Amino acid sequence: MAALVSSPREVFSEAVRAVLETWPVLQIAVDNGFGGLYSRQKADWMADAVQQYFHDNSDLEQDEVEDFLSELMNNEFDTVVDDGSLPQVAQKVCEMFQQCKQGNLAEVKQQIRTLVQKKTSGRAKATPMKPPTEENSEDDDNEESMECDESGSSAAVKQQQPSSSVPTQEEEKDEDGWTVVCRKK
Repeated sequence: MAALVSSPREVFSEAVRAVLETWPVLQIAVDNGFGGLYSRQKADWMADAVQQYFHDNSDLEQDEVEDFLSELMNNEFDTVVDDGSLPQVAQKVCEMFQQCKQGNLAEVKQQIRTLVQKKTSGRAKATPMKPPTEENSEDDDNEESMECDESGSSAAVKQQQPSSSVPTQEEEKDEDGWTVVCRKK
């Protein structure tokens, strides 16, 4: 049976785990094995490392936490986080640490429950695309598509003498007036 009274350190540890488990960048890295065979274990270790980082360093600023998380993601998962989520994750962890430090454990536990609910209900899964049906193919016919044809139409192609600076290329004009530069075969 779980203890009725949790220490701030235990609650903060749960909070860090909840935040990281709902961080899409980390979950994509784990799901796709960016950390190798032991990606799940690395993610678990990462939660412990972040929690320990807060307890070992007093008065951490958000940018320090961002740097630490970024370094962990880069070193452990060969992943550079550039989707803008890093500041949000760092801010959330910093806020929860301050709340635990101030003794607002009930509020932090509520935030953890909210994150766990978000994790279980909002987890995005990749699903294969459905093969095109007649209904879908009608929509595709209406869309403008780019066609690539090596030969081009003879009326629209105008060959020019290659310049001396680029002797291995030909220039062609297509119907729309664009100049296409191709290598000679």
